[in-house]
Amino acid sequence: MPLSPGLIQIYTGEGKGKTTAAVGLAVRALGQGLRVLLARFLKPLEPASGEILFLQGTPGLEILTAGVGVIHGHAPAEEVAHSIAETFAGARRRMMSGAYDLVILDEINNAVHRGDLALAELLSLLDARPSGVEVVLTGRHAPAELLARADLVTVMHAGKHPFRAGIPARRGIEY
Repeated sequence: MPLSPGLIQIYTGEGKGKTTAAVGLAVRALGQGLRVLLARFLKPLEPASGEILFLQGTPGLEILTAGVGVIHGHAPAEEVAHSIAETFAGARRRMMSGAYDLVILDEINNAVHRGDLALAELLSLLDARPSGVEVVLTGRHAPAELLARADLVTVMHAGKHPFRAGIPARRGIEY
């Protein structure tokens, strides 16, 4: 059931909720019988996030995780870049296959910002994707070129956050 048209959505900004919004959209799409690919960049396999634990094995959903994260650790830059390149290539193949209606590239904006993925590669993928594929790009630091191409841009603002008060990430709430 291809979408007509397949749009580009961006969830960016310094505030919390970018991945949460994208996962909520995935749940909505799955509920309507759409096929969803969730490709995760820059996030570690451990600790497993609650949404991934809950959604694993959901019919119509494929989760592709780079597995080398930059949260709560400092993996070698080469290892991070390699995991991003491999995951991006896998996401590209899957997106171009036409097997998915919604493709979420979680934290892709940060992968570009860090220099682990060339902006030109991402723009090329967006241009080449099948017409009925909706794409969601999440992460801080969305480049101006992506913002200009997007059909929907949501900027999450951090008005107040418990991290600033020294409260660490909590299982079930932040991950």
